[in-house]
Amino acid sequence: MQIASKLPNVGTTIFTVMSQLANAHGAINLSQGFPNFDCSDTLKALVTKYMQAGYNQYAPMAGLPRLREQISRKINRMYGTLIDPQTDITVTAGATQAIFSAITAVIRPGDEVILIDPAYDSYAPAILLNGGVPVRYELRGPDYRIDWAAIQNLISPRTRLLMINSPHNPTGQILTHDDMWALDRLLADTDIFLLSDEVYEHLIYDGLTHQSVLGFSNLYKRSFVTFSFGKTFHNTGWKIGYCVAPAELTAELRKVHQFNVFSVNTPMQHALASFLEDEKNYLELPAFYQQKRDLFLRLMEGSRFRPIPCRGTYFQLMDYSAISDEPDVEFAKRMTIEQGVATIPVSVFYASGYDARVVRFCFAKTPDLLEQASQRLCKM
Repeated sequence: MQIASKLPNVGTTIFTVMSQLANAHGAINLSQGFPNFDCSDTLKALVTKYMQAGYNQYAPMAGLPRLREQISRKINRMYGTLIDPQTDITVTAGATQAIFSAITAVIRPGDEVILIDPAYDSYAPAILLNGGVPVRYELRGPDYRIDWAAIQNLISPRTRLLMINSPHNPTGQILTHDDMWALDRLLADTDIFLLSDEVYEHLIYDGLTHQSVLGFSNLYKRSFVTFSFGKTFHNTGWKIGYCVAPAELTAELRKVHQFNVFSVNTPMQHALASFLEDEKNYLELPAFYQQKRDLFLRLMEGSRFRPIPCRGTYFQLMDYSAISDEPDVEFAKRMTIEQGVATIPVSVFYASGYDARVVRFCFAKTPDLLEQASQRLCKM
C-alpha cells in the first residue's frame, strides 16, 4: 500500500544516529540529553510503596488532585503566582506530549507559528501535523540573544502562536527579565497565543533566576507553559510532565489530551506528589548541576575547544573551529568514531542547517565519565 507521508522529510533523528554510532564504536555518549546516574532512591521507594498499596488503575484524566496541588504549591513557592490546581494544571506523558496537545488545541490549517531556531526537534512536526506553518527566526552565536524587533517583523495576520524555550536547548541561554517585558509589550495588542517550554526551569546557574511566564500575569493569560519531571528528577524514561494554562486554554488542551493519552502512570504520580513535599528536592538542583558544568569546563581547559557560556540546561556548547573546518555533522561522527566521544551537531536544530562549527555536549554525567571524555577530547 502507498501512503502520502504527513512528514515526508522526517527520518531517523540525529539523537538516535549518534547514540547508535556511540554504541557501535564503544564511545562515551555525551550526545543525548539524559543523565547516566539514577534518580533518587527515596523517589523509587515511593513508587514501589504506592504500587504495593494498590494504586495501579487509571488516574484522573487531568492528573491526581494531590499532585496538581503540590505543583500549584511549587509554582507559588518559585514564582509567587497562585494557580488553581483544578482548572489550570494538567499532568501529561512528558513535556513533549504537553507541547503537542497545546499546539493541536489552537493551530488550524494555515495558521502561522513563530519558532526560534535552534529549536527542539518536536516543535515543527507538531505544527505541520496540524496544518500549521512554521515561521523561523534564527538565533546566532556566540550570545544567542533574541532581537524582539525582528520577531515583531515576523508577525502577520495569520500568526496564531509564538513558541519560546528558556532555559534554552541547545544553546544553554536564558531569557532575562527585560526579555520577558519586551515579549509582554510585543504581544500586548494581539490575539497571539504563547507556548513556553520551561522543562529546564531548575537547571539555571551563577546565581541567575529563571524568568517563568508564570511570573508575568499578562503573558500567562495567553500561555501554555510546559514542564518535565523527567528533567527535574533525573528520570527521563518515566515520561511525566505537566502543562499550566488559564482555565479556558486548559479546557481546550484537555480535549486533546484525553484522546491521545487520557491519563498518566498512577503510582508514579502518587510518588511525585509525595516527593514534592520536600522543597529541597528541587531547590538544590542548580548547585548540583552547576558543579557538573564547572567540572566539565575545568577538565576541558587544555583542549582546543572554545566553550560558549552556559547559563542553564545540562548542555554545554563548544566551538571546534580551531580544530577543524568540517561541517558539524561530519565532525561529530568522526569524533565519535576516532576519539570515542559522541556529541550532537548544533546545525540539526536549525531548519536552514546553519552551521557555525559548534557542537553540544551533555554534562549530566558522573564525574568519572566527564573525566574520561575530556581526556579524549583534549587530545584533539
